[in-house]
Amino acid sequence: MSSDRVTAAVAGIRAAVAELVDLDCDQFTHLELVELLGELETVTWQLPTVGHQVIARLQREASPVELGAKSLGSVLTQRLRISGKEVRRRICEAEDLGPRTTLSGQPLDPKLAPTSTAQSKGALGPEHVTEIRSFLDKLPTWVAPNVREVAEKALVVVGSGTGPEELAKAAKELATAIDQDGPKPDDVERARKRYLRLGPQQADGMTKLTALLDPEARAIVEPILAKYGAPGMCNLEDCEPRTSGTPSQEQIDSDTRNLGQRNHDALIAIGRCVLSSGELGQHNGLPVTVIVTTTLQDLEAARGSGVTGGGSLLPMADVIRMASHAHHYLAVFDKHTNEALYLGRTKRLASVGQRIVLHARDRGCTKPGCTVPGYGAQAHHTNGWAKNNGQTNIDEVVFACGGDNRLAEQGWTVTVGPDGVQWIPPPPLDVGQARLNYLHHPERLLVTPDG
Repeated sequence: MSSDRVTAAVAGIRAAVAELVDLDCDQFTHLELVELLGELETVTWQLPTVGHQVIARLQREASPVELGAKSLGSVLTQRLRISGKEVRRRICEAEDLGPRTTLSGQPLDPKLAPTSTAQSKGALGPEHVTEIRSFLDKLPTWVAPNVREVAEKALVVVGSGTGPEELAKAAKELATAIDQDGPKPDDVERARKRYLRLGPQQADGMTKLTALLDPEARAIVEPILAKYGAPGMCNLEDCEPRTSGTPSQEQIDSDTRNLGQRNHDALIAIGRCVLSSGELGQHNGLPVTVIVTTTLQDLEAARGSGVTGGGSLLPMADVIRMASHAHHYLAVFDKHTNEALYLGRTKRLASVGQRIVLHARDRGCTKPGCTVPGYGAQAHHTNGWAKNNGQTNIDEVVFACGGDNRLAEQGWTVTVGPDGVQWIPPPPLDVGQARLNYLHHPERLLVTPDG
């Protein structure tokens, strides 16, 4: 098996590390100890270059499915047991610093050849590399390639003799020298920088929304907020919030919200309007709408929270209030038996009961480690559609994201049991990875083995 060759390749490193671990530091002078730390740091800085070569070849040739995952990032996350953020960093660095080839297989230098060479010699550390890559990424697209190359070489020289803080200052001065007049209006540059990001839900249920809008997006948003975000409009504190026409003077005078709060409530009104229009069609087999799962006990007591199809928590007071609006689905379960007691929907007829049960039972992709929520998941037939003669039984269907849904057909065994949905890999890919996904069901971690 190839593992023997891999073990032999790193045997020398393991032996050297073992020798260093057993080293008696008391036999060295203080100056020698500092020198030892410096040598260790240099060697540590060189090691990522090996990873760049490995990742570059895997990206170029390997099939993630054959390695037991839906993407190379998932392969590295599972096998190396590192975070998704760290995996993305390593893959991006390998794209910039790793070897490349032409379509015919001829070798090419890395995109950032000077930085790659300096790192392979131990002259640059991870922090230096981050500063250089960040500098080049932020350069406007109109900067000529030869100027980018000269700037990179200059920063490599600076970084090879200074720390990352000094390098960052030099990079800032160099960016100013290159772009003295500031960024030019450029459609390509604006398109590259645009984004809208929904942050993680905080402990109090609030969520931070950040965005960088291009001119067109701002031009569209401005009149909408001017209307819906005006004093007296879409005020949730009114008995009958005004969502059309012109608010009364009384509604305007009694509106105590600031501009930011009015814009927030305007977003809710816009969302309700879009969802109620019915023009969004379907997504993954369900009409585009709000899906909430809760228990009968919490619903009757008007306490606790429901879980949305996006994986967020919705306080019970909001669940009850939103139930009065059209096009929302509510799945109610008995907390003690996990039995589905009620599958409710308002003003929309569709055969979607089983998918709502999947939202309630699985909440998201059931593949261990996958964070895709129910809104982004598909229905996977554990016995295969062909073997099942076209039948879709709820005890043989689970939620899986698109990538994992395809992966499951490559020799994986997916079963539905009392503890949840288990994913068992084919023997060649079984490295003892988790079978259950607890990310969508953290409460299961608190259950003792004997109940």
